Amino acid sequence: MALFKKRTAGKPGEWFYCLEHKKVEEGPDCPGKDRFGPYASREEATHAMETAREKNLEWENDPRWHDAPKGE
Repeated sequence: MALFKKRTAGKPGEWFYCLEHKKVEEGPDCPGKDRFGPYASREEATHAMETAREKNLEWENDPRWHDAPKGE
C-alpha cells in the first residue's frame, strides 16, 4: 500500500475554479475538496460561483424535492 498518493496531473484545456484561492486554474492545482470543475473553458470556470448559485436556486425551488406532508 502506497503511503503517498500520486498527485492528479491536470490536462491541458481543463479549467477549475478554486474555492480556497477564489481564482481560475488550468488543471487541478488544488485538492478536489477545494474546487469546482472541470470546465471546458476559462470563461465557464470564471462563472462557476454564479452557475452554482443558479443551480442551488433551481434545486431549492424544485417541487420534486419539497413534497407536501401527507394529509395536506
